[in-house]
Amino acid sequence: METPGSQSSLHRANLERVVRAVRLAGSLTQAEIARTTGLSAATVSNIVRELKESGTVEVTPTSAGGRRARSVSLSGDAGIVIGVDFGHTHLRVAIGNLAHQVLAEESEPLDVDASSTQGFDRAEQLVTRLIEATGVDRSKIAGVGLGVPGPIDVESGTLGSTAILPGWTGTKPAEELRGRLGVPVHVDNDANLGALGEMVWGSGRGVRDLAYIKVASGVGAGLVINGKIYRGPGGTAGEIGHITLDESGPVCRCGNRGCLETFAAARYVLPLLQSSHGTDLTMEGVVRLARDGDPGCRRVIADVGRHIGSGVANLCNLLNPSRVVLGGDLAEAGELVLGPIRESVGRYAIPSAARQLSVLPGALGGRAEVLGALALALSEMGDSTLLDGTAVGALRAASPAFT
Repeated sequence: METPGSQSSLHRANLERVVRAVRLAGSLTQAEIARTTGLSAATVSNIVRELKESGTVEVTPTSAGGRRARSVSLSGDAGIVIGVDFGHTHLRVAIGNLAHQVLAEESEPLDVDASSTQGFDRAEQLVTRLIEATGVDRSKIAGVGLGVPGPIDVESGTLGSTAILPGWTGTKPAEELRGRLGVPVHVDNDANLGALGEMVWGSGRGVRDLAYIKVASGVGAGLVINGKIYRGPGGTAGEIGHITLDESGPVCRCGNRGCLETFAAARYVLPLLQSSHGTDLTMEGVVRLARDGDPGCRRVIADVGRHIGSGVANLCNLLNPSRVVLGGDLAEAGELVLGPIRESVGRYAIPSAARQLSVLPGALGGRAEVLGALALALSEMGDSTLLDGTAVGALRAASPAFT
């Protein structure tokens, strides 16, 4: 047993700091590890050499600032994580390793009226199919990240009221999937996972304070404060879609009038164009037509952008993020929507907050949430088990074996 404060316990703590920094980032140069952990360059060099000899990390030549450097990542065969994303009309699953490499990914349509039991059965089948296709060792599955389109109670893990998957309200998604897969499952809402995905792989890389705005069937925000997802005590932080824009506006699914969602979400926006463009129009179609020059679609997207910008201005005044990343189908409209967002931010936000803000489209498209689910599983892993060479065993102690 290590004595607290002893040289061995200090060395162990430094090992875990380095492993955690690499695990969360995917790969770092040794100089970046030193900056991230606060350890000296010499200490980092010695620890990386030790971790390489034990097979915990891989070191590859790279360059940084025009100089030769060494990139450090976790060993590709140290463990496997799985991401599962349930959307309004889709189910997407990805498998990745601890070096942040995506090994397989697949999506399929999901009936919005499907029960939670049917949904989780489909998820289990898709996970099993991808495991078999990739040939990964099931004993190396360290955990699963799960995304759902609704608020998750932080204490109970229960899915709150959601009009997007109405038959799922009151279920415990992590518990349901854990029972089927037999591995630890960590759950969060889709906007938070979109923020995680963009922060690790996309437009939020290197930023510690950002908001990911997802506009789809609903409108939500994933908030990152000082490098961490902020969920609030009840798990409902980021419900930007229910900021009131017009007290006399349309009735929202939440029971209030004039919420941002009633001016920006697909269910409210598409009817504006049905008389001129037909009833089969989707947001993806609206964006495509707008990019091709359709004046009606361009006007609707610009209006949506201005409304979103009003909500973003409120976020700026309250939280002062340095970056806002727009996700969902709407992000594909590019400057057609980003320009009006910036215009509203400039009009309604405190000038100093507006000057510091950059508004960008998401880089991951529809993959943001499932990659965020992988990032969630990676972030919830324990570093001590990696160092002990049992990256999976300790994490799975509370669950039956996956067979």
